[in-house]
Amino acid sequence: MVALSVFGPNCPSFSIDVSSTPHWRGISSCCCLFRPSSSSSSSMEFPPEGYRRNVGICLFNPSGKIFAASRLNRPEVWEMPQGGVNEGEDLNTAAKRELTEETGVVSAEIISELPYWLTYDFSPETSIKLSKHWGVRYKGQTQKWFLMKFTGKEEEINLLGDGTERQEFGEWLWMSIEQIMNQTADVRKPVYAQVMKEFGNFILGNECDDVSFKQSETQLVS
Repeated sequence: MVALSVFGPNCPSFSIDVSSTPHWRGISSCCCLFRPSSSSSSSMEFPPEGYRRNVGICLFNPSGKIFAASRLNRPEVWEMPQGGVNEGEDLNTAAKRELTEETGVVSAEIISELPYWLTYDFSPETSIKLSKHWGVRYKGQTQKWFLMKFTGKEEEINLLGDGTERQEFGEWLWMSIEQIMNQTADVRKPVYAQVMKEFGNFILGNECDDVSFKQSETQLVS
């Protein structure tokens, strides 16, 4: 069982219980969480071998909602922005670059960074398919996640990005934590759960007086 508690100093608390929430059943058994040994702080700086390095961006607005977009090839699946890290690229730089490439957003402030990597495996079929695109076969992806606050105006958001990469998303919305967890692909849910566990307190506590945070909307498990 995976149970996560998310709460803010002025907000009602709630929990996400993976084992008892119907939306979470059937999560792929190939998913895993990689947390480096606490006995070696330096190991937190290095991803596991055999996995593609990736950055993920949890972008939230002043109302405490999180940016998510639907994939062009799977419009029923919603995701937070993410993308690969270039050779020798600083992770902060990679996060800002990927955000701009996928959403057009440049007005965003990095609030926090997970000190460890989150990892998920590809299915054998996916690994083979992606190896043709990347030229390297990876076991899966290992991600460093960033919490970023949107500081611009919504007119800045453009899913064509900055024009340097192929468009990946078709629509976008500001979502609650519950909405994102219900709408993302099963393979990503364990990673997203950990991201929300780490960042959720800040997001929900950021603007707890906002009308979008009524208890009925944030209570995931009765």
